[in-house]
Amino acid sequence: MEFLDLVKIGSQVKVNVDLSKDRLSTKTIDAINQNSTCLVEDFRLTDGKGVGVVVKLSNGEKEWFFENEIQLLDEDGKIINRTEKVEKDNSFLTDLIENLKYKPKQKPKDLINPLNFASWLIFSFKDIF
Repeated sequence: MEFLDLVKIGSQVKVNVDLSKDRLSTKTIDAINQNSTCLVEDFRLTDGKGVGVVVKLSNGEKEWFFENEIQLLDEDGKIINRTEKVEKDNSFLTDLIENLKYKPKQKPKDLINPLNFASWLIFSFKDIF
């Protein structure tokens, strides 16, 4: 399950001010330093690839943060650990190229074999793909 699937409007989150100091005002940083626990007010499309979270700070102002700048809290105020989702390409061709082993050939008969040449060529190009 994605991290933002767990975050709902009204959820409590903790802001990591160290990850966002460069873009925040001193007033916002002071409010977060006083109390880093905030309530989720809304969501915001950040840069076309991600979703940010709009939170209400302890001073009543609203500010948005990237997904990696916040930590979700449970009902007891404890941080919910993230499980990072790693996507793996399960295509047959990718698996074949990754597991391909090439053994150098020494005999002239093996060197002129077109299948050995094709194997060498694929093995040589696997780092490019």
